[in-house]
Formats: sequence, structure tokens, C-alpha cells
Amino acid sequence: MPPCSLRWVELDLGADGAALTAALTDVASVSGDEGPLADAIESALRGLPHLSVHRNGNALVARTSLGRPERVILAGHIDTVPLADNIPSFVDTERERLYGCGTSDMKSGVAVQLRLAAALADPSRDVTYVFYDCEEVAAERNGLLRLSHQAPELLAGDFAVLLEPSGGVVEGGCQGTLRAVVTAAGARAHSARAWMGSNAIHSAAGILDVLRGYVPREPVVDGLRYREGLNAVAISGGVAGNVIPDVCEVTVNYRFAPDRSCADAEAYVRSVFPAWEVSVLDAAPGARPGLAHPAAAAFVSAVGGTPRSKLGWTDVARFAELGIPAVNYGPGISEIAHTAGEYVEIPKIAECESALRSWLTPR
Repeated sequence: MPPCSLRWVELDLGADGAALTAALTDVASVSGDEGPLADAIESALRGLPHLSVHRNGNALVARTSLGRPERVILAGHIDTVPLADNIPSFVDTERERLYGCGTSDMKSGVAVQLRLAAALADPSRDVTYVFYDCEEVAAERNGLLRLSHQAPELLAGDFAVLLEPSGGVVEGGCQGTLRAVVTAAGARAHSARAWMGSNAIHSAAGILDVLRGYVPREPVVDGLRYREGLNAVAISGGVAGNVIPDVCEVTVNYRFAPDRSCADAEAYVRSVFPAWEVSVLDAAPGARPGLAHPAAAAFVSAVGGTPRSKLGWTDVARFAELGIPAVNYGPGISEIAHTAGEYVEIPKIAECESALRSWLTPR
């Protein structure tokens, strides 16, 4: 029976990072079905006497309570996108890669969290380890959001590191995202007498022309350059095979830099499409890098490298809403997340753990 079918597994937190990542990967945890993996993580954490462990649904929070002047949060989601016949995991020894669903996004990051939780009984800062569910699905199901509403005291801290895949590079902040429907209107008519109507699908060409001519804004925010994006992601229209359509809707997605609020983003999208009706479907704010914060600066100094902007939305935005500066830093590769051939570079797991361990170890 393959590991993916097991309903219970015992995690060995003393295993090396790659082996622990493989063990986590082989427990299927598609969004909404994280229970078995949450059970295994909870069992492993409750065996660590230096941590207090709290469970909320399929989210877990483990905390040290050493009275340190600073508390940091290491957070990661335990769910994955649906499987693509890509567990159990396997290793390509020649290229030093571990393949499997979630290896990059983000069970390698979770493995780093767990190894640090087990090894650091006396860290230089108090640490809160957060393992949460339903990140890969609709925002209202997000376990971190649920924790922020139901148990915000568990998320209190001075600085947070989200172990999202970043290739071992510090990625500051994140972009905001907005989806809107831009509607081209027409008038119905029989297709045999098309001149008596106005074809909304034809009129939508103007919307697409605007998108083709779009020039991305590239603002520098807190020292990091972001590249925005405005793209059509869906189009719908048509009534019947013999009817000139009176409505055609183009759904657009605007990825905006964190110097703009959701209200700013909406105003911008409306300004881009002044000749059409615009209806906003949803929006989520971004997060500024916050690298000037002393805790963030100390973190960047400890892990080294040159920070870059995060092109995409992550849960650092949720920490920003809580007033906690946060960065993305993990061993996975964001560009191959969610693919059938997802993998993590094995050396990056150890590198990421080593950098975080150095940052959290008393001098």
C-alpha cells in the first residue's frame, strides 16, 4: 500500500530535511483534507516539552515561552493543490531533486519549521511555529485567516517569516490582487439581420486592445522594484447560434504593487476602462516589504543575499494586516509550484534550515 493512502504516519523530526520533506509529501493533504497530516504534526509537536501546542481545526500553533524581548513567527501551510499522480515522492540523486506534490509549495518549508521546532529548545528569540490549512483555496477558508479571527493572541509577534517557496532568497512584501469584470454592451438581433443589432463580442475587441497596449508600472517600494500586471483571465458571451449577443464580459486580473491600496487599485482599473462598465469581483491588499524594521533587517543580515520583491500574493499580507512585518523565505521554487513535475532542490532545504538556525541560535 503506497504512503499516500495511509491515514496515520509518525514523523521523525530527527530525520534530515529531505527525508522529512518526503515523509510530509507522502501524506496527501489536498486543501480540505489535511486532517491526517495535521494529526501527525500535532503528535510530533506534543512530544517536545519546550513548546506549548494549540490546535484550531487543522491548524496548529506551537510556541516557546522563554520571556525573550522579541517573538518571531515561522509560518507555513500544510495543504497542497489536487494531486496529479505525483505522490509518493521520489529522489533524482543525480540532480539532487526531490519530486512530489507540494515538495516546493511548501512541504520542504514545513519540514524546515519542524526540524527547527525540535532542535531549538533555547532560541535567541521566542518562536511561534504556525502550520495552517486551506491556503490553496478560497480566502474565506484560509486557516491563518481563521486563526487571526478566532485566536489572534496566538499570532502575536514582532516579525514573521512565511516559508513560501523563494529559492532561498528573501522576498519582501507581496503584490495585491484584484479581479474585475469589464462588460461590453450591445443589442440583440437575429443573426440573419445583424445590422439591426450591435454585437457585444465584437465590441469587446476594444477591451482587449486596451489590455494589449497596457504598459506595466514598475514602482520601487521600500527599496524593492515591483512589476505590475493587468491581464484578461476569462471571457464570456453569446446567446445562441442565431442571435447577435448583447453582452460580452471580460474578466481581468490586476496584480498591483504594495504602494497601492485596494481602493487605489479599483480606481486605476476603472480609469483604464472608462468606456465600459466595471464590476469588481474581489480584491486583496498587498504588503510592503518592511525591511527597514529592526527585526527584518537582522533577519536579512543573518541569512545573507540580496532581497527581492515578491511577485504574487502570499499570506505575508495577512501578517501586515495584523501589524506584523513579514517576509517570504523558503527552499522551494515558486515557478514550478502546482505543476505535475514539482520538485525541490535538496541542498536548498539544508541551506534554508541552516540560515534560520543561525539566526535563532544564541551567540
